[in-house]
Amino acid sequence: MSNLPQEIQNYNKGLTVLSNFEEGLKDVLTLHSLPVENIFVETQERGKVFKNLSNVLNQIPLQDRQQSIYLSKFIASTASGLFDAALNYLWNETILQIRKRVSQYDIEFFYDNAVSGEKRKRVKDESDLDKIDDYDLIKGAKEIGLISDLGFKHLEYINYMRNWASAAHPNNSQIRGLQLIDWLETCIKEVITLPISNITVRIKHLLQGVKNTSISDKDAEEIALFTAELTQEQINNLASGFFGIYVKSETDNQTHQNINKLLPNIWGRVSEEVKNTFGLRYADYTANNNQIGKKLSRQFLQIVNAESNIPDPLRTMEIDNTIDEFLSAHRGFNNFYTEPALARQLLRLVGDDLKIPKSVEKKFIIAIVEAFLTNGNGIAINANDIYKKILTNLNSHQGNIAVLSFTDSKISSRLQFELCEKKYKELIEIVKPSITSPPVNEVIDYITNQFNGKYMNLMNDKRIKTSIENLKILLK
Repeated sequence: MSNLPQEIQNYNKGLTVLSNFEEGLKDVLTLHSLPVENIFVETQERGKVFKNLSNVLNQIPLQDRQQSIYLSKFIASTASGLFDAALNYLWNETILQIRKRVSQYDIEFFYDNAVSGEKRKRVKDESDLDKIDDYDLIKGAKEIGLISDLGFKHLEYINYMRNWASAAHPNNSQIRGLQLIDWLETCIKEVITLPISNITVRIKHLLQGVKNTSISDKDAEEIALFTAELTQEQINNLASGFFGIYVKSETDNQTHQNINKLLPNIWGRVSEEVKNTFGLRYADYTANNNQIGKKLSRQFLQIVNAESNIPDPLRTMEIDNTIDEFLSAHRGFNNFYTEPALARQLLRLVGDDLKIPKSVEKKFIIAIVEAFLTNGNGIAINANDIYKKILTNLNSHQGNIAVLSFTDSKISSRLQFELCEKKYKELIEIVKPSITSPPVNEVIDYITNQFNGKYMNLMNDKRIKTSIENLKILLK
């Protein structure tokens, strides 16, 4: 034994220490009549982690290591043979470090790009970061350049493993030692010690300058040269950051003037999707009678003659949000009680003559169809007549979407249930009078008179599949 290299001697000694430690833990469990089998990872696997631990941890500066409580818990869990718990602690350390990065960068810029809809209104400062889901946190950090695209992919995978193979959820998954040490190194390289790129630093300084200094015409020209180097994603994020700053009630006139000078230089490169979100935000302010937000978001669009991006009618945002709430209620546990009120709200928003904005028309109709078909367990009696009323009043184009809704995977999945199939047959009878397209009527006739299979398999039928391929334009 003494002739073995010192490194191997130390390694074997370490395994003995881990094994003795495990035996002590097992004695405690046995004393209390608790299970001891399949609790601890083999000492050989733990040894693989500790064999590589120093080289990996030494990548973190000493002063940062001394503050890394979760990494201490990671190592303690690893030594105990509890790899699932170790992974959970590693993820906690990673999330903590990302939150630190975000708070030290520009918290409002992060929120403007990582959080949308109603959630954005509920987050303001560093104390709200724990309200952001882990996935949204790492995605938002990637979008503003605090972690790389490759790092995001690695972290997304580790997050998946953390959710399904760690102590965060009951599981029987086996994590190997080399996997664990590899994940540790990934989190260190891609988050804890990753230097922030020069572009990301310059964007931070630009945002600070917009809010705190006066930007001259000459400054604006120089900034335009810098923004010409930005990627599509960075341009979109910068525009979103400008919008977020512009519409705040506390933003002063100097900051507004700065954005007035800078926005035209990047607007041509902003994606149409992002431009439309600014119009939707204006619609949201209008619907909620937020006069300051309405005024400032309109001014923002006027800077670049972009009022055409405002949706017509302005109900679009409210309808879109209500559809989301409605579907959430329909798919929820108490849908018989929560669904009808939201169904009535949707009908109020579109009116009896169904004035549905084009941008949410298909989403609206598919949502009504899904609810009308039920969840397979029973009919929401207090909402069913509302669905019938809406389906009866569909125009020809809307009727096409409804009757051919089995092309949507969510609808076809519902049709596996007997009640849903029965309700779909009822839907055909309700909507059929609205259909004017001969090809669509041929599909309806084939389904009702010749198709002999289960309706959930409609899209597997060769004739139907061919017909739908030719009718795609009618489903837009």
